Amino acid sequence: MPETYWTVRWPDGAEERLYSPSSVVAELFEPGRSYPVDDFLTRARIAMERASNRVAAKYGFACSSAMAQLDSIETRIAGFTGHDGAEITCLDISQ
Repeated sequence: MPETYWTVRWPDGAEERLYSPSSVVAELFEPGRSYPVDDFLTRARIAMERASNRVAAKYGFACSSAMAQLDSIETRIAGFTGHDGAEITCLDISQ
């Protein structure tokens, strides 16, 4: 369950390095691929929930860092909902 960082480019052109306590993000995102905002959010929710569940299975408690990252993603995405054609690009995934 290696910590994983992934870099995304938001629809406004800003880039951000995101955190996951698990490599599960590599199962749902592909570097170089762009995702419509709604699809990205769905994938991010699944990834962070799975990552938190993996931590819970191993250590007996959910991962608050994964849930905090998801909150941050949801807040950031709120500004882009309703923008036709807006996409978020996964630039890199690294451990």
